Amino acid sequence: MGYWFFMLASDLVIPAIMIGFGYLFRKRPPKTVNYLFGYRTTRSMKNQDTWLFAHQYCGKLWFRWGLVLLPFTVLPLLLTIGKPAGTVGAVGTVVCLLQMIPLVGCIFPTEAALKRTFDKDGNRR
Repeated sequence: MGYWFFMLASDLVIPAIMIGFGYLFRKRPPKTVNYLFGYRTTRSMKNQDTWLFAHQYCGKLWFRWGLVLLPFTVLPLLLTIGKPAGTVGAVGTVVCLLQMIPLVGCIFPTEAALKRTFDKDGNRR
């Protein structure tokens, strides 16, 4: 049962990060464009306006997807209570890999929104 709790806690890390950083990016994005922390892409780092827009947009997506991922993380693992450690590990691994899709996938709509809102030089359309 200890391994099951470990897998549950491990699998809850990604939704927790998405919820936490999603909230943070929406409410208090990094104040200045920097190369160390934040949503860092070429388009988002054009200027302060693109930087703030990207953080608010991606933050909203991460927050929502993090909330969506919570039940889809817990439910599969609930089905493995009392199962062998190999089964718990396999289900936990699949859940973790599937969580990566919205985590990384939020880049695509964020970049599309940046492209729709700003020109190639970072000026609002």
